[in-house]
Amino acid sequence: MPVTTLGGHQVHVNEEGFLTDPAEWDDELAAVLAQQIGLELTDEHRTVLTFLRDDFAQRGETATLRRAAAGSGVPVKDLFRLFPQKPAKKMAYVAGLPKPVGCV
Repeated sequence: MPVTTLGGHQVHVNEEGFLTDPAEWDDELAAVLAQQIGLELTDEHRTVLTFLRDDFAQRGETATLRRAAAGSGVPVKDLFRLFPQKPAKKMAYVAGLPKPVGCV
């Protein structure tokens, strides 16, 4: 797996730029990843990211958009506002998790 440096962090990524080791992620890196896709993290973003990371730790897979909405308490329409266009893919990217199954 390729290694890249993001915000002073050396991380392992796949060909699409997703982290391949979720343990390399931290809050500072989340801000760097968000900035790369044109987002500035707010508390609302962080609520979703916290749910995604906790859910991944329990289930071993990245939550779908619906599961993220239900589990985080942030409605789907707000996920589209927070992570415009491809929210599931962008949420996973910023959370340092694999792209959800079925995500293009």
